Parts: sequence; C-alpha cells; structure tokens
Amino acid sequence: MTDWDSDNNPDWGDKPVGQESKDQEGGAKPKAGRKTPNLPPETGRDWKLIEKLVMSLQSEQRRSRRWGIFFKFLTFGYLFLLLFMLKFPLGDTIDSATGKHTALVEINGPIAADELASADNIVGALRTAFEEKNAVAVLLRINSPGGSPVQSGYVYDEIKRLREEYPEKKVYAVISDVGASGAYYIASAADEIYANRASLVGSIGVVAGGFGFTGVMEKLGVERRLYTAGDNKAFLDPFSPEQKEEVVFWQSVLENTHKQFIEAVKAGRGDRLADDERLFSGLIWSGEQAQELGLIDGLGSSSFVARQIVGQEDLVDYSRRKSPLQDIVDQLGVAFGEGFAGQMLESRLELR
Repeated sequence: MTDWDSDNNPDWGDKPVGQESKDQEGGAKPKAGRKTPNLPPETGRDWKLIEKLVMSLQSEQRRSRRWGIFFKFLTFGYLFLLLFMLKFPLGDTIDSATGKHTALVEINGPIAADELASADNIVGALRTAFEEKNAVAVLLRINSPGGSPVQSGYVYDEIKRLREEYPEKKVYAVISDVGASGAYYIASAADEIYANRASLVGSIGVVAGGFGFTGVMEKLGVERRLYTAGDNKAFLDPFSPEQKEEVVFWQSVLENTHKQFIEAVKAGRGDRLADDERLFSGLIWSGEQAQELGLIDGLGSSSFVARQIVGQEDLVDYSRRKSPLQDIVDQLGVAFGEGFAGQMLESRLELR
C-alpha cells in the first residue's frame, strides 16, 4: 500500500476514541495504522549515570597521582640513601678513640688486581692498622687459594717494610679454610702463622695454563691468519701449533718465579722449616702436617691468637670493603663475559 492509498482509505489512520472503544468491545480487531513513536529514555537517569562515570574517573586520577607522588618520593629516598652510603660506607671508618685492640685485616678469595683481595686494598688496610696507635698488633685472617704472584709480592714486601718501621707491632697470620700458594706467600711475611688442624696450607709452586684450539679449527675448516713484527710476538698463541722452544722458554719463566717464591718463604720462616724436599713441590698440607713441617707455628683461630698470644681480645676490622654501588654492579654480572673470555684466551701466571 502506498502513501497515496493510505490517505484515500477511510479505514486507515486515527479514529475517534469512542469509535475505537466500540470496535474493541464488539470484538473487532484493530486495524493497522500509524504508530505513535517511542519516547526517548529518561534524561535524569542518564545524567546520573554520566555523573557517576565522571566522578569515578576523577577518583581514579587522584589515586594515580597519589601513587605517582609516593613512588617519586621512594625513588628519591633510595637515591639519597645510596649516595649517603657511597659517601660514608659502613665499616670503612675506624674510631680513633677505640681502646687498645688487635687490628684485623682479612684476605678473602683470589688475590688479583681486580679482586677484593688486591694489593691496593690489603696494603691500604695494613698501613691504616699500623698507623693506629691503639692497635697493639696486626692479625691477617686468610682464606684464599692464592692468585697473582705480583699482587702477593707487593703485599709481602709491604708487610716486611711495615714491620721494620713499627718494630713494636707484631704481625700474626691466621689461616682459616685455606692459605695456599700466593696466600701462603703473604702469610710467610708475618712473625707467626697459625691455622686450624684441618686447614689447607702450602702449595708452594707456580702454575700457568691455557688452551689449544688448532684441532677444533681444523674440524671447522677455520684458517688462522696471524701477522706479527717480532719473532716471538705470537708467543704461545692458542690458535697456532705449540712450538717446543716456546714451551722451554716459558718453563724457565715459571722456574724463575718459583725460585722467588721459595726464597721469600725461606726468608720469612727461616730455620723453622723442616728439611723436606717436598715442601716446595707444590703439595698442599693439612694444618697438623704444616705444623710438623714448620710451615705454621701453632694451631688456633683468630680469637685464640688475639686473646692468648697478643693479649688483646678485642678485634677491630681494618679491611677494605666494596661500596654498595660496586655490589650492585657485580650482581648484574657485567664482567662475566670478559672473565670467561680471559680464562679461555689468556695464559695467566698464578702461584699455586
């Protein structure tokens, strides 16, 4: 039906109210016509909903701003604490007003220039301990497998010098778990050495090692191209075949370093050493065996030596410590790759 037809149809469209009621009462079905359009939703309810939404957004923004301010204060507080600890590291300052005591210097871990047990750290702590007027003696507490002969030699020489400068202060070395190689090199400069009966002591020798990759390179089809100026510039190159004359020369270097080690131990221990050719063979001994061989003077701990030998039970630690920032950097493991590559590609000389 078109709009034109609906206009001409008398039954289409609105009817009087009375007529419509009569039709319904008579059972007649209502006829199709124009429907009244639906009214829009209630505006009051919509505005309340919008208002709630806006208030919720404002509340969320305020909450976000509060958390942002909190985290900013937390970050600034953390940075302030870190800077304070860097400026005033805990445990690094010694109270000059401390009464009579035994100065403690710890040597822990590998002895190397880039380690905590470096010559710079150990020597610095030793000088501070000797200069302290209230320190009646210096105690070296050692737990180290050794390391660089150069770093060990620096510390050995400095202990000898400080003993001459401060003859009234004795130096005692106490080995806990292990005092081997370069660590024993340092200990031999002390007036007396003590250890536990199960401590590992000695290992007076020198070792140097590396790797040869020529076989692997051949299997992989890799060709080594090396250009040098100087006949021995590529000395002991791990990617080139080993040369007999180079091995002989390197062995002479090891023997010379070993000789220096032996002379230092003999100068430090003197006639207390037993006449046993195995002493300087690189073997390591228990504390009881070391006492029999004259490598140590007695059995005892740090507290025993401070209390019974020195006579000053109070121990004051003069050891150099890492700063908090260094600890954080170390935990990140930044130097892992460099250390691994160095072990693989370099031939490092160590006292063992």
